[in-house]
This record gives sequence, C-alpha cells and structure tokens, in this order.
Amino acid sequence: MLANQIGYYSLILGLLFSFLLCGISIKDFNNSNKKVNQNIFTLSFLQLTLVLVSFLSLIVSFVKSDFSNETVFNNSHTTKPLFYKISGTWGNHEGSLLLWLLVLTSFIFLFLVKSKEQPKKYRILTLLFQQLIIIGFFLFVLITSNPFNYLFPVPTEGLGLNPILQDPALAIHPPLLYLGYVGSSIIFSASLAAVTQNYISKEWGQHIKKWVLISWVFLTIGIMLGSIWAYYELGWGGFWFWDPVENVSLMPWLTLTALLHCILVLERRGVLTSWVVILSITTFMLSMCGTFLVRSGILNSVHTFANDPARGIFILIFLFVLIFLSLGIFFLFHKENNKDSINFFWLSKETSILVNNWFMMYFLSVVLIGTVYPIFLDVISAEKISVGPPFYHKLIAPFLMPFLLFMAIGPKLKWIKSKVENKNSLIIFFIISVVLTFFILKDLTTDLLFYTVLISAAFFLFFTTLKELFFKKLSNTSQTTAHFGFSLLILSILFNSILSSEIITNIKVGEKYIDNKSEIFFEKIEEKKESNFNSIVGYFKITDVNGKVIRLKPELRIYNQPAVVTSEADIKTTFLEDKFLVMNIVKGNKYFNIRYQVKPFMLWIWISVLLISLGGLLSIFKKKYEK
Repeated sequence: MLANQIGYYSLILGLLFSFLLCGISIKDFNNSNKKVNQNIFTLSFLQLTLVLVSFLSLIVSFVKSDFSNETVFNNSHTTKPLFYKISGTWGNHEGSLLLWLLVLTSFIFLFLVKSKEQPKKYRILTLLFQQLIIIGFFLFVLITSNPFNYLFPVPTEGLGLNPILQDPALAIHPPLLYLGYVGSSIIFSASLAAVTQNYISKEWGQHIKKWVLISWVFLTIGIMLGSIWAYYELGWGGFWFWDPVENVSLMPWLTLTALLHCILVLERRGVLTSWVVILSITTFMLSMCGTFLVRSGILNSVHTFANDPARGIFILIFLFVLIFLSLGIFFLFHKENNKDSINFFWLSKETSILVNNWFMMYFLSVVLIGTVYPIFLDVISAEKISVGPPFYHKLIAPFLMPFLLFMAIGPKLKWIKSKVENKNSLIIFFIISVVLTFFILKDLTTDLLFYTVLISAAFFLFFTTLKELFFKKLSNTSQTTAHFGFSLLILSILFNSILSSEIITNIKVGEKYIDNKSEIFFEKIEEKKESNFNSIVGYFKITDVNGKVIRLKPELRIYNQPAVVTSEADIKTTFLEDKFLVMNIVKGNKYFNIRYQVKPFMLWIWISVLLISLGGLLSIFKKKYEK
C-alpha cells in the first residue's frame, strides 16, 4: 500500500517538474548566458528520478502481490514465478505507459548531458518539445491509466497474467522495443528545435545520427524478439504473420531506416534537409499511431493491451496536436536549402540513397494500407475483413528485386558523380547468382521465374557484400555488415518459405502416422505439476526418410489463474533447420491434434537480424565518419 502512494505522488511531482522545467527553460532561452542553466540539468535529473521511483514502486507492488493495487490485481497472482511478477509490471497497459514515461525522461536527460557542444537555444527548444510529449503522457497516465488505483476491500488473489505473455522473450521484448519506439521522440523534438533555429546542417546531421542509430538498433532487436516469441509461443510455426500490431512496429522501423540513409547525405553534402525533417516527424508520429491502435481497442490481436475508447480518444487528440504542431513548425520555419533543389547525377551515392528512400516509402505505404484499411472499412460499412500475408507478398515481393540490386550497387558509388567500377566482378557475381538459384530451384517450385529473379537478386547482394566484408579494406564496415545481414535475412526467409514442410493430423497415444517423408510415433503422455500450472507432456519419436531419429516433447499447460490452456511447442534447432512440433487435445475423444513442421534456415533469420543490428552498433561506436 505504501508503494502505491509513493508511486502515485512521484508521478504527480514528476508532472509538476515538467511545468517547472518549461518555465525555467523559457526564461533561460532569452538569457544572454551561452550555457544552459544548471538548474535545468538538476530538474531533469530529478524528474527522471521521480519516474524511476514510481516505476520501481509498481515493481515492488507486483513482487509483494499487493492486490490493493488494481493493476497488480488484474495482472498478477501469488503463484506466478518472481520473474513474471517483475515482467508483469510492463506486461499491461498501465505499466507499459509508465515504462514509456521512464524512457521519455531518460532520453531527454541523456540528450542534455551528451549535447553540451550544441547551441544553447537548440538544446532548450529540444527540451521544451520533449517536455510537451512528457506532459501529454503524464496526463494520459494520471487521467485514464493510473497504475496505482486503490482497491477496497482488498482481494486475496489476483486475476493473473495472460499465460502466453509469461515468456522470457516477451518479458524483455517491450523494454527494448520502447527504447526504439520512444527513443524516436528525441529525434522528433531535436528536429523541430533545429528547424526553428535553422540549424539543419552537416554538423547537426553528425550530432543527431547517433540518436537515430540508437533508436534503430533497439527497435530492430525489439522486433526480432517479438518475432521469436511469435514463432515458438503462438504454435503456428511462423516468425511473421503481418499481424496489425507487428506492422505498427515495422512502420517506424522503415522510416528510421530511410532517415538513417538521409542523414548520411546530410552530413556529407548538407542536402535532403526536407527529407530528414519529414522522416523525423513521421517516425515518431507512426510510433504514436501504433500506441493509438494498440490501446484504443480497435485492433484485435494477442498483442493488444487495452479495449478502452476513452484512452483511444485521448491519444488520438494528443496525436493530432503533435501532428499539427510539427507540420506548422515545418512550414513556418523550414528554409529550403538551395542545394536541396540540385539535380543529383544519375549515377551517384546520393541518387542511390534517394531511390532507396522511395522504395522504403512504397513498402511503408503497403504496410500502412494493409493495417488501417480494414479499420476504415469496418467504420464505413460495418464489413469486417482481414488483410493477410498474400496481400503484402504480392505487393512487396516484385519491388524487392530492384531494391536488392540497388542495395548491392549503391554503396560502391561515389558522392556527387560516379561510375560503376569492377564491372566484370559484378557481372560474374550476377551470373553466378542466377545459375546457382536456377539449380537450387529447378526441382522445387512451380513459380520458377518469380523465385529465380527474387533469390538471384538476394544472392547478388549477398556475394557483393561478402566480398566487401572479407576481401577489401573498408572505411564503412558498419554499413556493409548491415547490408550483408539484410541479404542473409532475405535469403533465409525465401528458402524457409520454399523448403518448409508440414504435417497436420489427429493421432492417439501408441499410434503411428506415416507418410513419404517421415514416421511419427506417439509414445506416451506424462502429467506434471508446476507452481502455477499443470502440464501434459507428449513424447514423440520421429524418424525421417534417412532413418534419423529425433524425439520431441510438446506440452499442454493448464494454468490455474487465469484458467487458460496453452500449447507449448518443442523445437529442435540445428544450423540447417528447425523441427517444430505442437499438439492440442481434440475435444470429445482421446485424439490429439499435432502439427509437425520442418522449417529450414530458421536460425539464420535470427542471426541475420543480429548482424543488421551489429552494423548499427559498429556505426555508433566508430570514431570517424565515412571518408
């Protein structure tokens, strides 16, 4: 109970500190002193401390199972393991918003500390714009989503956390995702401040680049963890389902990637300033749109937190305020750089980056339409439809081919004006890619032409970046590592989709299922009792055509609070493939429904995303910019 009071009053004090910070910052803005008032640093640190205290108070309430706290009552239970009690703090709507506030206040404090060489007025304006966002979220938490609401009489037990959220990957997925999501707020605030001060320049590009990279790396890793969780926890055997809530994290990633490439041009030539500002605004607006979609209740997904129209209306109003404010500032203060109107030479690094951006904007448009179109259709005509993978695959795959070719050639071009060097090696790599792809696919797929072109383009990028990575001294290893990781990702996804196999059947204990590829023997079941669930473990012996035997033990878990049954897949992972088995009880008889899948190159999907993230990390820590 004490933790609740401490947490609640810390939030109120944190909001008061926002108003105090705004007042002192406005006063200091017109001060002739060239340095930022030291009180601003102190107040920003104290505000961060207060939000941290509030967040820790909520953690303490979860750990102690304090059911006088409504959030704890709704999302915890005494039998829940300690790890999930702690992760349950942010595994719900109210707690996740408190985490948002913690990230928002952390980023602005770190920005003030790390930007001491930047102009004073620019830093103060960044603080003011960031505080506007922070005030909005303080009000959102305190008015609509208070994590410290008091319950009386105090219940003896809680309702528990959704069992499918009780998973290690999903426990660390939200904090990392929010560091990317919410981290984009500092890019938004800094861009508006720089536009207001006419400070969009090469120097500003070098300064803001690391903040973009930090957000991009965290968002990339956060999306990967969510994908891993969906793969093994949801029991479908896939890593990306184009679920609307998956899409709302992908959209800001696309704009952040485009922004990162624009900043390369800005810090080199001082151009594409409009692109940089618009992408900075768009990235954070998409993060806010994602928050609205997830928390308004208009999306139906296992990922969504809330179903409360009042919360959705609050975020929608706040979102429109930020959109009108940012666009107003852009049109009023942004001075078009004369260099922006320069026509780039058709064969140059700038042109390749510009083409890359247009591809990214196209991919973003496809994902955005696929995500929001069903919502608008439902509102206008009350007709409910779902937009599935075929929609995205048909619209994205054809444009992925030229995109991969541009990724292979673009980094090798020079600034301003260039020519294609090492043409012979590029031609050889292209021929090798096509021939290799043809021989791999000739006996595997009916859509030979389509997959040959797509995989050939991916192989071409793979070979060219591999050569750059290992056989050439590079000044930009970070970019090559990220592009190599992307080529590996596309190849892994394509081969995974083409070569995967699946068996779905109903089977009883002691029976065998035999087809031309494998034999599945259901040996026995075993019951186990854990602290917060009972489980039924199935023992399966699987023999492939070569006589190789593996044993898999999927299980069904029956949770006590809430009373939910989940299917836990068993997965055997090797460098070449995953063997994935999940089972469910068929009601009314003794049969079990099993789904057995062989998923090639799954491990390489995760490795490739780590390589992409490593490219970003290398760029953050390298001391010199690309020469």
